[in-house]
Amino acid sequence: MTESPAPTPTAPTPPELFTHEFATNPYPSYAWLREHAPVHRTTLPSGVEAWLVTRYADARQALADQRLSKNADHHDGPSHAKGKTGIPGERKAELMTHLLNIDPPDHTRLRRLVSKAFTPRRVAEFAPRVQQLTDDLIDAFATKGEADLIHDFAFPLPIYAICDLLGVPREDQDDFRDWAGMMIRHGGGPRGGVGRAVKRIRNYLADLIHRKRAALDGNEGADDLISGLIRASDHGEHLTENEAAAMCFVLLLAGFETTVNLIGNGTYALLRDQEQMRHFRTAAARGDASVLDAAVEELLRYDGPVEFATWRFATQPMEIGGQHIATGEPVLVVLAAANRDPARFEHPDVLDLDRRTNPHLGYGHGIHYCLGAPLARLEARTALATLLERFPDLELAADPAELRWRGGLIMRGLRSLPVSFAPQGDRRDP
Repeated sequence: MTESPAPTPTAPTPPELFTHEFATNPYPSYAWLREHAPVHRTTLPSGVEAWLVTRYADARQALADQRLSKNADHHDGPSHAKGKTGIPGERKAELMTHLLNIDPPDHTRLRRLVSKAFTPRRVAEFAPRVQQLTDDLIDAFATKGEADLIHDFAFPLPIYAICDLLGVPREDQDDFRDWAGMMIRHGGGPRGGVGRAVKRIRNYLADLIHRKRAALDGNEGADDLISGLIRASDHGEHLTENEAAAMCFVLLLAGFETTVNLIGNGTYALLRDQEQMRHFRTAAARGDASVLDAAVEELLRYDGPVEFATWRFATQPMEIGGQHIATGEPVLVVLAAANRDPARFEHPDVLDLDRRTNPHLGYGHGIHYCLGAPLARLEARTALATLLERFPDLELAADPAELRWRGGLIMRGLRSLPVSFAPQGDRRDP
């Protein structure tokens, strides 16, 4: 009797990515990819084909690998130009010469210039302003008993903070708030709204740089970041006006949106885990900085603001996780997947604010590590601690299934976060 040949095992079917269900909770899909296809070629919603790197060890290696360039010129195909994984509108606005898109030596030169704005001393000096902004924003909705924490709190806090850091006059900051809102909606507003917002920001920054250069006029002048960049440029650092405008553009938009998402995602995670929220609130009441700092790091790991690292392109044939990558092919490191890798984190799907060994990749790794991370951490810690202290009965005011997450790649954040609480008077009332 002839035995029938054993059936050929079929390859497991990968999950469907970039659907509504995926946007709501991508972590089961990432778990599948880590196990079955840790370096996975996929077609992005824009039609671009790219490799997704999902395991922690591979991700950390790729983020620091000099064979992966940030320069899109290394990609031969036309598809990258229409990809929507960068800052919206930056290509049309000729604002590409910023830290996210360049390699050394230009990256080294520009990072050295702007890093002076994010020294520990500079960030510490900025803490009282962050606290004042936090208190004022909370006062604006405290008497109402309800709020949308994205629109009313998480969004305006970092935009006003980064405007102060850049040196945008207070009377112009509401305009920036409006323009930035159009940007992060990724075209969700009127037709052409993103393009108009980019143009207005570009023109405003160019004019502001001219005005600040004229105001310096041989003396030290203001201590804001734009003035510092102008002084460095005038003293021989060879910073062009396009580079200065692009630098301010990326700090304003990429820098603030990560903080919006960190505050929003972090608050949402705590609202869904009352034990961890009580733990955070207790630490805030005690002023326990070490516990609060560890809690922010865990929120960055658990459901961080940046889902994908920005574009990288292979400059030569290479391997990542045993997978061959051809020259010119795009690579996207999935930070959200790496931060839930059980090979690196114990019980990775559990929110544990006491987690002490936490080398997450929430703000990247290597030379492109997020320059504004210290400021974002300060803003998130101040915002969350103040919010939970002011409202001990804070509750989610919507079914989690009804919440919507902003689409696209790179960032991960809620469109809105309705909450309710007992109304209270203004903290400044006698």
